[in-house]
Amino acid sequence: MKRFLFILTVFISFYQLSAQTSSPVITLSIDEFKEAIAIENVQLVDVRTPEEFKEGAIDGAINIDYFQQETFEKEFEKLDKTKPIYIYCKSGNRSQKSSVILDTLGFNEIYELQGGYTAWADHD
Repeated sequence: MKRFLFILTVFISFYQLSAQTSSPVITLSIDEFKEAIAIENVQLVDVRTPEEFKEGAIDGAINIDYFQQETFEKEFEKLDKTKPIYIYCKSGNRSQKSSVILDTLGFNEIYELQGGYTAWADHD
């Protein structure tokens, strides 16, 4: 009986481990984000509105407005899903929601900026 319970416990443990999926989304601090995007040819995306983007953005970022859902996914489909993508918004809310969408679109490595552009601008 003890052997049966042991085997059952091991089986359940392995089943639970295999059922867990890991998210490809990693939240980076400002310093980690800065270091990562210093590499050439980084896919850096600002998901704020065009108006917010014009007020200031991280150098090299392209703007894909989260609120323009009819074009949002189409614009991301133009990017390389096999390369890391770095994403930010104003405070982290839209980039977090965008990251979930990017995961469903098949992006393998998604990095979001903790605190968003507001934290970035305050940090400098």
